[in-house]
Amino acid sequence: MHLSGDDIVFWRYGFLKLNLTIATTWVLMALMAGVSALVTRRISTEGPRSRWQCLLETIVTLANRQIGEVGLENPARYLPFLATLFLFIATANLCTVLPGYEPPTGSLSTTAALALSVFVAVPLFGIAEQGLSGYLKGYVEPTPIMLPFNIIGELTRTLALAVRLFGNMMSGVMILGILLTIAPLFFPVLMNILGLLTGMVQAYIFSILATVYIAAAAKGQDSPQHPNHQETKEKPWTH
Repeated sequence: MHLSGDDIVFWRYGFLKLNLTIATTWVLMALMAGVSALVTRRISTEGPRSRWQCLLETIVTLANRQIGEVGLENPARYLPFLATLFLFIATANLCTVLPGYEPPTGSLSTTAALALSVFVAVPLFGIAEQGLSGYLKGYVEPTPIMLPFNIIGELTRTLALAVRLFGNMMSGVMILGILLTIAPLFFPVLMNILGLLTGMVQAYIFSILATVYIAAAAKGQDSPQHPNHQETKEKPWTH
């Protein structure tokens, strides 16, 4: 029993290799891009709307509302990045109902790449909102002694994002494999239903944590313009 798609290698040349995880990720990205192109090809602003357009508008509306509730004042600015994170992870996890499919989110390489994208996005959004000096100032608040601890915090939360998603998805795959051996007819159905629910929850948690990190970077700590920042920032952790 292999643990993830990383163990199945289709092509290798030196340190370069094409494994099942990469191939599945490419297929998912192509599928999502194709569906998006088809849905947005005939966007209607008046009159009846297609079911796909209604679904798309619902997703965009809910994502905008959730980003705004976290505390970001202009949700549309962050929507493309954060909604893409959620939709990719959710799609990757929902496809586990397909026979023989192995989610790329069950690979540490994929979850690490997603976490690194958040790691890069946080300072970019923070600098865009506060300017370079304003963003860097946050690392020495409330005292310059906190500089190394703030840097370590940036690194550890990136690691936590990757390991959390990988651990939850991998544990589900391993439990399903064990139950398939013990009771191949009954338990897999229940585990697939539970896996779908878990996959959606993990997609939400990953994207909402990314939103919280970006909101903290965009506003800065204890910003006088946003007196309720600390309360807003801590709230999503209760989900």
